[in-house]
Amino acid sequence: AAWGIPPTSSQPLCLLPCSRVEAEAIEKELLEDYKFGRQQLIEIWGHASAMAVTKVFPLPSLPRKQPTVLVVCGPDQNGAIGLVCARHLRVFEYEPTIFYPKRSLNSLYRDFTTQCEKMDIPFLSYLPTEVQLINDAYNVVIDAILGADAEPGEMKEPYTSILGTLKQIRIPIVSLDVPSGWDVETGNSEGISPDVLVSLAAPKQCATRFLGRHHFLAGRFLPYDVQKKFELNLPEYPGTECVVSL
Repeated sequence: AAWGIPPTSSQPLCLLPCSRVEAEAIEKELLEDYKFGRQQLIEIWGHASAMAVTKVFPLPSLPRKQPTVLVVCGPDQNGAIGLVCARHLRVFEYEPTIFYPKRSLNSLYRDFTTQCEKMDIPFLSYLPTEVQLINDAYNVVIDAILGADAEPGEMKEPYTSILGTLKQIRIPIVSLDVPSGWDVETGNSEGISPDVLVSLAAPKQCATRFLGRHHFLAGRFLPYDVQKKFELNLPEYPGTECVVSL
C-alpha cells in the first residue's frame, strides 16, 4: 500500500493533458524513484498499445483475408514500443510486418528486435513508395516512429519520406503517444492524421488537437501517488482493462 490506493469515488472531472516537461518528469520519477526499468515501461506500453489495436480492429472485422498489420518503427523509444506492440499482435494471431529503417544500437532496444526476429515476424528492407501497394497489403499501419521526445523540426531522412508516404495511404493509422510529425504540445498540421491515438501514461497536450475516431489511454500501471503529484486526473479503467477509451 506504499504507492497509495485511489479512493473509489475518484471519477475525474477533467483529464489534464501534460506538456513535454511533465511527460519527461513522470518518466524520470517512474525510473528513478519507483525503480521501473526502461525495458519494463516499454513492454507495458507496447502490450497496452497492442490491446488498443485489438479493440478497434478485432480479427473478424479486418477487411483483408490475412490479418496483416504494418508497424513502422523509429530509432528511439517509440520505435521500441512499436516492436513490443508487433510481438504482442503476433501472439494475438495478427500478422505484423515491421519496417525499422534505422535500427538502434542501444542494447535495450536490440533485445526487442531479437524477440521479433525469433518469432519470425518479417522485417521490410524498404517501404514501398507506391501507396497502393501498402493499401492493398495491410489492414492497418501502426505509427511508432517519433514519440514525445522528438523535435518535429529536426526530422531527417528516411523519416521525412516515410511520413510523406503515410500521409497518402487510405488504410487506418494508429499512432503511439504522439502522431509522427506533430509537436508534443502544439500538434502540427504537417504531420499525419491517424484514426487512432494511443496515449502512453497520460495524454500529451497535442492530443487535444486529435480529430480521429478513437483515443485510448494506456496508463493504468501508474502509481496513484504519481497520478496525484502530477494532477493527472486519469479516468477509471473498466474491469481489469489496461487501456481506457477517452
